[in-house]
Amino acid sequence: MDDHDRGLAFDLAKIIGRRGALGLLGGAVLAGAVACAAGDNSGTAAASGDQTRSSGGAAAEEIPDETAGPYPGDGSNGPNALTQSGVVREDIRASFGSASGVAEGIPLNIELTVQKDGAAFAGAAVYLWHCDREGRYSMYSEGVTGENYLRGVQEADENGIVRFTSIFPGAYAGRWPHIHFEVYGSLNEATTAAESVKVTQLAFPEDVCTTVYATSGYEQSVTNLANSSLESDNVFGDGYQTQLATMSGDLTAGYTAKLDVPLT
Repeated sequence: MDDHDRGLAFDLAKIIGRRGALGLLGGAVLAGAVACAAGDNSGTAAASGDQTRSSGGAAAEEIPDETAGPYPGDGSNGPNALTQSGVVREDIRASFGSASGVAEGIPLNIELTVQKDGAAFAGAAVYLWHCDREGRYSMYSEGVTGENYLRGVQEADENGIVRFTSIFPGAYAGRWPHIHFEVYGSLNEATTAAESVKVTQLAFPEDVCTTVYATSGYEQSVTNLANSSLESDNVFGDGYQTQLATMSGDLTAGYTAKLDVPLT
């Protein structure tokens, strides 16, 4: 599958933006700074899946900007799900509109708590999407170009919380298991494909991935997971503490992934 990359210039901007302490004093310093950022393994301590959730009223470190990848479905790279009737929904397992496919897999609930300067970002909207059990992206990948499942928009409640019902995504070659999402200032801005205020990704802890991928239907994910790591991933490799989901649940009842999304 295509690498989720918009090119060197884009990646350099993201690396520098998420690690604001990189002082740029010329071309030589820039090269050294990027090399250091690419080798940052500061997220290792969070690899077990534990995550400190920020307390109300205290502004936490802002979640980093990341590439939306080549399959956003937000109109920036081909098809646009955001302006389609039916995209605002909590359960994203089935396609909507004229499409009728349903994504199969281990049940997954996703809960994001969006914060702005330490307070709940009530009224914000989140557009969330991810690949299916086979590692395919609806609207783009061969076999599912006519589907739009595993994509949806939700408005944050008074506590800044948005929830989605989905399936656990598969792992495909070249990437650690993840979910993409964009935050918009309002539901209207999201559904008119206005400019988002944040584009980022959620990562899954390895132990849960290993358990899920041992089940039927996820066979190809076993090899892909074994050939990748959070530390070597081209998105999470420079630090993933603020992006690693807190997980609960099991294979029978399904899993819940929770993540705080601090913005400034």
